[in-house]
Amino acid sequence: MRSCPWSEFDRADRIGHWDALAQWASEPNPFFESWFLLPALRALDASRHVKFLCLSVEGQLAGLMPITRSPRYYRYPFPHLANWAHSNCFLGTPLVALGCERVFWQEMLRWADSHAQASMFMHLIHLPLSGPLHEALEDVLADQSRLSGIVMRQERPMLASPHSAEDYLETVTSKKRRKEMRRQFNRLCEAGPTEFAWQWDEDDIVRWCEDFLLLEASGWKGKSGSALASTPDTSQFFRQSMLGAARKGKLVRLSLMHRGRPIAMLANLIDRPGSFGFKTAFDEEFSAFSPGVLLEREYLATLDRKDIAWCDSCAAPDHPVMSDLWAARRPIGRISIGIGGRLRRTAFEQILSLEMARQGEAARS
Repeated sequence: MRSCPWSEFDRADRIGHWDALAQWASEPNPFFESWFLLPALRALDASRHVKFLCLSVEGQLAGLMPITRSPRYYRYPFPHLANWAHSNCFLGTPLVALGCERVFWQEMLRWADSHAQASMFMHLIHLPLSGPLHEALEDVLADQSRLSGIVMRQERPMLASPHSAEDYLETVTSKKRRKEMRRQFNRLCEAGPTEFAWQWDEDDIVRWCEDFLLLEASGWKGKSGSALASTPDTSQFFRQSMLGAARKGKLVRLSLMHRGRPIAMLANLIDRPGSFGFKTAFDEEFSAFSPGVLLEREYLATLDRKDIAWCDSCAAPDHPVMSDLWAARRPIGRISIGIGGRLRRTAFEQILSLEMARQGEAARS
């Protein structure tokens, strides 16, 4: 295991190895693939604080995770190591070659022990709490008797069902709600030509990105300054990552068109066998028609595709739309792990004890 500046991978030969690793990864994570992560780093890490942890096995790249050193742990002055995730990255799973799960975590922890510097512990965010990588991490932590804790856990809405889209909708919504969705769509149709437009290729991707940026900025995100178009860095990242995803065949776009213009738009990332929610936007002038709900109802059609087995919403557990329409749940959490020598781990034990106690108090309140 070694660390290196991420810029070492910003060239064609390294990207080729990176893409090969993603193809054979134990678990998919589009947010850490080259076409998504490089645009994010170019736009958001001008100071080059982010490094890559890289595992090689028999001369082949077998593991990759972006990592950073932070002087603060949320509001506390606790320096620590962490996997890097910006505000538009919703999964922190490292890319690890199938069969190399245990060795990746063993080598990562060995590296962290010997390169801790001022860091008091390692903090991993947005990690799935099920699957081969989590199972391997649990095994390695147990083998090493290494102190750790899940300091945050949530259940993300997930779309996974053996049923067809129509049959599934009947199981998760009432007859009254299905009638209301049909009524809203019919009212839109009465007001002018209305249709859903699916796109799985890169046709017109540049124009589509501009339309999305304008639509998102027209609503509450634009007013609050949290829209992608609010800063040149995030708008640049969005354009480049969406173009890269489309060229790789890893982007699905869905738009609700009314009178020839989009009033709701969705961009999700495809990393087979799954898909991952990324961005949605809708025209708030049409709120009475619930265009965002209509768009997500239409997206249920992915259940009828044979190449997509499940969809991670990447949304909060209490998302007003996804938590109702997507009935399955995917456990995601943050894990803190002790590193370094005895004194450092003793200090971490106190930090972890306090955090776990606060969690218990929050759960009881």
